Amino acid sequence: MPEITRFFQDVTFRDLFDVSLVSLCLYYLLLALRGTRAIQILQGLTVLLILLAIAYLARLQTLTYLLNGVLVSTAVALPVVFQPELRRTLMRLGQQGLLTPGSLRNLGKEELGRLVDEVSFAASNLSLARFGALVVLEQETGLEEITETGQPIRGMISAKLLQTIFHPKTPLHDGAVVIRGAQLVAAACYLPLTEQVVDARFGTRHRAALGITEQTDAVVVVVSEETGEIRIAHEGHFSRPMTEEADIRKTLNQYLVAEVYRSRTSRVRPATTPEGGS
Repeated sequence: MPEITRFFQDVTFRDLFDVSLVSLCLYYLLLALRGTRAIQILQGLTVLLILLAIAYLARLQTLTYLLNGVLVSTAVALPVVFQPELRRTLMRLGQQGLLTPGSLRNLGKEELGRLVDEVSFAASNLSLARFGALVVLEQETGLEEITETGQPIRGMISAKLLQTIFHPKTPLHDGAVVIRGAQLVAAACYLPLTEQVVDARFGTRHRAALGITEQTDAVVVVVSEETGEIRIAHEGHFSRPMTEEADIRKTLNQYLVAEVYRSRTSRVRPATTPEGGS
């Protein structure tokens, strides 16, 4: 009891604040890693730590020595193993609008609506023609390194431009186009492929769509060359397959228009004003 009393007497507000910050960081780290392969790796490390504690308490010197060696080697390898998750977490931290205002947030309501209409109409026509397509819509995370892998375009977005680019007989049809604001900035761009196991019916185009949305907050429209199905990728997941223009427009509005204006109004709304419906 005296030791416990002395412990609480030595605890200061700074100590409590320090522990709270560490707990908060660990909480958000686990949220960022949720649903990734890193969780399984952490579970394996937890098992090793439990075994090490048991071996230490039971004075099993050989097992303790071996487990210590494994954990030291694992600690050195962790930055390499967790590299995709660490990169995605750091990118998401940078998506809070402190230094990089999103290009879509600079568009007016009519411009954003026109963008959705043009992309939806083009995707529907490409689906009917069975022309594969990969359209990346940049949001908060900049995609400059992606656009540098392709051919600069710098043209106003239109359905005719998209359909022309993805026609199989044009030199720019193989790869992705990147849309920044109301402008199509580059075509024939290369995207990083996802590392997750995907359905066998998904090819390189779909794996690339998942890959870029795992690393950034981009929204990607994918048109399958084989089936004509259209899917929208966001945050490493696909929407349901679509073929109708109205369904594409509705889904894009959910990912783009509603999110942009919800964020924009939350930034400008006074603290005393009650939050309204979206």
